[in-house]
Amino acid sequence: MDIWFTRSEERSFAGLRAGWRLAVFLLIAIGVPGLLTAVAMLAGAQRSTGAATGIAVSPWTSLASEALLFGWIAFVTWIMARLEHRSWGSFGLPVQKAFGKLFWQGVAWGVVALSVLLVLIFISGDLTFGHIVLRGTAIPRFGLEWALAFLAVGFFEEFSFRGYTLTTLTQGTGFWIAAIILSAGFGSAHLGNGGESWIGALSAGLIGLFFCFTWHRTGSLWFAVGLHAAWDYCESFVYGVPDSGSVSRGRLLQPHFHGSHWITGGTVGPEGSLWVFVIIGLLFVLFADLYPHKKKAADQTELIAS
Repeated sequence: MDIWFTRSEERSFAGLRAGWRLAVFLLIAIGVPGLLTAVAMLAGAQRSTGAATGIAVSPWTSLASEALLFGWIAFVTWIMARLEHRSWGSFGLPVQKAFGKLFWQGVAWGVVALSVLLVLIFISGDLTFGHIVLRGTAIPRFGLEWALAFLAVGFFEEFSFRGYTLTTLTQGTGFWIAAIILSAGFGSAHLGNGGESWIGALSAGLIGLFFCFTWHRTGSLWFAVGLHAAWDYCESFVYGVPDSGSVSRGRLLQPHFHGSHWITGGTVGPEGSLWVFVIIGLLFVLFADLYPHKKKAADQTELIAS
């Protein structure tokens, strides 16, 4: 990932220390919506609450909220890119790679990883997949709606925690320290979800660390966006299991968990299962082997050619 500056950039806003630039980004990204929320509350607007356990979530509600949030983060990143005289795509989502090979590879990894996790819970005797509950045109309709909704989720969460933030913090602290800090924040943010547990938050943080690792190895967030969206899509629509206490309205299957919450994840869903840590470990090992660091890959190619 090319995150260093030319001399002209060093003389611009980009020449400020990474911490100051990140502070400006966070001040705009979080401060402005926070101020607007405070004004709305003072004006008598109702404060929204977190999702309660068992609430069915609508795809259009999810799509609208996540797309709006991603749009805001993308706009703030554009402002920072202009200030630093850099391209917007240099912060993780280069347009020339949009929905290309890395994205679809990520989708495949997400489908397989989530499916294997549920199969492990099934083999443990704690999950019944149930039967298809949608009929007729409802299947493609909800399938498309949820695909768009979770694509928006992937864009927003990846670009928020691993876009400008990861790029800039890496410049100040080095990659692994930046990745750990942001992944800890990503996991902690999940504690605000209704029905979440410390195991679910820990697994979210570790999955976030894996997404950082894919950014480090591929040079973009397209793989992470694809995996993130596909994981959530299979979890919430295809298999219909809980996700941090929420279930999807218009899910394809009607599954049933039974047995130990340590295995099923309980209200958290499979991300709260102890099996998830096995899956995350396998993701790290397989990705490290199949996607070598760019410099290492170049050295190997040169060695083979010689």
